[in-house]
Order: sequence, then C-alpha cells, then structure tokens
Amino acid sequence: MTGRTTVPGDKSISHRAVMLGALAEGRTVVENFLAGEDCLSTLGCLKALGVEVEGPSGGVVRINGRGLDGLREPEDILDAGNSGTTMRLLLGILAGQPFFSVLTGDGSLRSRPMARVTGPLARMGAWIRGRAGDTRAPLAVRGGGLSRASFTTPVASAQVKSAILLAGLFAPGVTTVTEPAPSRDHTERLLAAFGAEVGREGCQVAVTGRPRLTGQTVRVPGDISSAAFLLVAAAIRPGSDLTLDNVGLNPTRTGVLDVLTAMGANVTIEGRRIECGEPVGSVRIRGGDLAGTVIGGDLVPRLIDEIPVLAVGAACARGTTVIRDAAELKVKESDRIASVTGLLSRLGADVTATDDGMVVRGGTPLTGAVLECSPDHRLAMAAAVAGLVAGGETVIPGEKVVDVSFPGFVDLLDSLRVG
Repeated sequence: MTGRTTVPGDKSISHRAVMLGALAEGRTVVENFLAGEDCLSTLGCLKALGVEVEGPSGGVVRINGRGLDGLREPEDILDAGNSGTTMRLLLGILAGQPFFSVLTGDGSLRSRPMARVTGPLARMGAWIRGRAGDTRAPLAVRGGGLSRASFTTPVASAQVKSAILLAGLFAPGVTTVTEPAPSRDHTERLLAAFGAEVGREGCQVAVTGRPRLTGQTVRVPGDISSAAFLLVAAAIRPGSDLTLDNVGLNPTRTGVLDVLTAMGANVTIEGRRIECGEPVGSVRIRGGDLAGTVIGGDLVPRLIDEIPVLAVGAACARGTTVIRDAAELKVKESDRIASVTGLLSRLGADVTATDDGMVVRGGTPLTGAVLECSPDHRLAMAAAVAGLVAGGETVIPGEKVVDVSFPGFVDLLDSLRVG
C-alpha cells in the first residue's frame, strides 16, 4: 500500500464548529467540513432551531450565528440520525434554551444510554424526560434557568464533558468537569477560539457562563480516526509506504500512533504546525513485522474509536495483544466488544472478549467471510481493512454505512491499489 493522500475533515471538530457557530454572534465559516451523515444530522438539527446554514458546498459551511439566546423552538422533532455526538452535545445546548424540544435518532441511537448526560443536565436545572427512566431517546427537553455546577465523571468521555460545558455556557458562574483521565479536548479549544473563558488544569476543565461568542473561520484538519484505518491497512502489509497529509494531531487523539509504533510500525510526523488551535501534520507509515502489545489505562480515551481497526492489526501481528479498560466500547454504535470479537472470529482469528476489552492472539491467517456490520461505520471500515489480508473473498453487506464518517472510503482504498 503506497501513495500520498488526505482523509476527510475531522468529525468531532466539524460537529463542534457548527454548533458553536450557531451560538456565536456574526458569521462562522467552517472549511474542510465533513459532509458525512452524522455531521449532516447536526446541520439539520441546527436549521430546525432557526439557524441559517449555507452548504456544505465544496467542503465549506457558512453559519449565520444567532447568539446564545437566539435559537427558536423547533416545530418538529429533532432527528440526530445515528449520531451520538449530535444527540449528546445538542442536549447540552437545549438544556439552556427556554423552550420545549424533542430529540430522537435511528433505532441504534435510541438504544444507546444517555444517563451520563441527562443526569448532570437535570442537576443543573433542565427538565428532561424520556424512555427507560429518562435515559433513552426520544428525549423531551424544557431548558433554561440553569445553575452552575461541578461534576466528576465516572469515565473519560468527551461527549459527556462537552454536553456539560455547552450547558455551562447558559449558567451564570463557572461550571467544571473533572474526568479520571483526559478525553479529547476539541470543545475546550474551540470554545476558547470563539471567545469563551476556559480554564484547564490536569483532568479538570472549567467554563465561565454567559460569554459573548464571536463567529470564526475554522479550518478542520483531517480526521485521525479516519486516518487510522488507512494507517493500519499499511502497517499490516510489509513494504507499504503511505503518507497522509493535513491530519489532526491533537495529543488527546493520537493514541493510535503510539500503539502502532509500539507494535513495530515505522511512524514519522512531518510538517507539524498549528491551525485554528489544533496541531496538524503529515503522517508517514511504513509497514513491517508487527508484534502484540497492551492497550489500556489512560491510553484508551485517546484511541477509543480506533480500537476496532487496531484489533484487526493485532490479529495480523505476532504474539498477543491485550485490550483492557475499554468498557466504553459497549455503548458505541454497537457493543464494540461483542461486534469486534465476533467479526474477527468469523474471519478465523483467535480472539476472546473480556468484560472491558478483548485478548487477540495474532498470527492465525484470516479467511474471507460475509461480515454484516450495519449500522456501525467503524466496524464496516475495520472489516474492509481485514478483507485486504484475508484469504478468499470478504463481503460486507451495506458497506455504504461508512459514509457516516468517511465518504469515499472504499474508492480511496482502490485508488491506493491495495491488493
């Protein structure tokens, strides 16, 4: 696998940039916006809340911000589609709005637990009702009148932290969130760029409420979570030499690079720079003889979305890879502990699920199979990477699910002549 290419814009930053643009005063321009289904769900919800949105056109979205108090009550139910980020972060914003709204999603999203978000928001003063004891969508919200609060979260979750910080924008005083380990910090970086007062110390972040946010131009870097699938595809094929340009290198997201290096891949970074507060650069990877490793502890929040494809890499490596401290995988688009181990097992890999991860014993040749992955886009992309090295034919029904986060993924693999 050789060549030089780019990956789509970062999904996490795309979501957050347009949400903050909607709450800012003036015009926000988001360049290299990810026009995947999840981010389009966010735009649809913002439009329903009265926000004027232009695009995406040529990767650019323009938002005419309405300010903190300018959103309007939606006339219909807000649909987050399959996007957990849309639902959880929008709940934080809706908690601060003095009107009634209902937020739902597809069948997969309606089954995902929301208690770690709805609980703190209710403590801040929002009225939230829903299925399963107010923990599953559809969720009805009547917001406004929030009070500042301090929370210590049981797990490191950027979505939970971000929902609380966004709600904190509408509460007088300082709202704080303390995590057991640092999670991705795109929300904090963008809040500061838009003019909010943000404090960070160790695993604690604080936001001062009622700021005046000002529209910005945000250049979204390439998504390292999307890059991970190409990086692992190159790493498991000796002789590969692949460079991905304009990749986001936020240190809360680069755990995949640390793991691939630990497994024996040759990873180098070129052209480091800062764009819109985010570190960016080109990642070059050369494939080789990979060895098993241990993935756990504080490393897990830095690569939680990359575990499905790293497990594929582990199946192709010498020795044993242990993935632990990753119980958060159970509440993703699928139960990714069960779905990833099931996928690898169908390919003939030696893998065992555990309560908080899995054990992958590498070295067993993979054999092609029919791999049903819908509706989990990252599982489908991991399956495609496995299919590159599996003997025989690998079939992934409904492979278009990858358009959630990486439109054109299959075509890009073909263009890189992966054989």
